Amino acid sequence: MPETPTLEDLIAEEKQIVIDRFDYGVAWEIGSHIQAEARRRNLPIAIEIAHGASPVFLAILPGATPDNSDWTRRKRAVAWRFHKSSLFMRLQAEARGWDFNQRFRLSATEFIASGGAVPIVVRNAGVVGTAAVSGLPDVEDHAMVVAALRAQVLPEVES
Repeated sequence: MPETPTLEDLIAEEKQIVIDRFDYGVAWEIGSHIQAEARRRNLPIAIEIAHGASPVFLAILPGATPDNSDWTRRKRAVAWRFHKSSLFMRLQAEARGWDFNQRFRLSATEFIASGGAVPIVVRNAGVVGTAAVSGLPDVEDHAMVVAALRAQVLPEVES
């Protein structure tokens, strides 16, 4: 399991995963990247990629449940609202001694500060969507999303 990053680590990470463009095709690439890695490792996860607030890629892999899909939706809502990863929001709330939902007056049925959702940021445009995973410990969910976004920043060189 990856080590839990610090808030400073997550701020630095945000700058490293800015992509050049985003459309439904890119959403499919991000979701497919996560799905392929999850299948390779036999991971029971749900995946949700959204353009704005609208889901455009959804998958529930074997072993995951509809509850995981609900978690992706609630994590994604946090990343979309705050333009920060849901892991950042969890760690910030913990560091400051806040109950996240009470602090921001948000319903726990709609928002959850648990790692696994990351805003999709396009260079010179800002936040355009979100990518979320649920089914693993939240730091691992977060790492899967970040790896897929990094693949968009540094696509493999075709031979």
